[in-house]
Amino acid sequence: MTRPTTRSKARAAARLAATQALYQHEMEATPVTRLLHEFHQHRLGATIEDAEYAEAEVDFFDDVVKGATARLAEIDAAITGKLASGWTLGRLDRSMRAILRAGTYELMARPDVPTATVITEYVDVAHAFFDKREAGFVNGLLDAIAKDVRS
Repeated sequence: MTRPTTRSKARAAARLAATQALYQHEMEATPVTRLLHEFHQHRLGATIEDAEYAEAEVDFFDDVVKGATARLAEIDAAITGKLASGWTLGRLDRSMRAILRAGTYELMARPDVPTATVITEYVDVAHAFFDKREAGFVNGLLDAIAKDVRS
């Protein structure tokens, strides 16, 4: 079994933080610039209430947050296009929307990251918030989106 590299751990921490930032952005309409500053100063690599946050790859975090918010309409259209009949984006939990938006952004805009890595990483993020069923939903939906946006 291979051990995660420092870079992969930093990227995993960046993905989790980006998901949290996108959730906060939707909940509080925090401007992206202020949101990034808050995460840089107080969350990434910090210890909050005895929980130590892993050192995140800051540039990667910034790219996912800025990119997902800048391309929100395109990302939401891609997600909506893969939802089952009768389902809307609004029916999904906000945390789920944040995970799917971050993952979809990476699939669309980060060809340097292998498809399997993107999907696996966001399934791992889903496990931090949800049960196995929801993590499976993330897997299936991101896989379907990947088939459309990556050749």
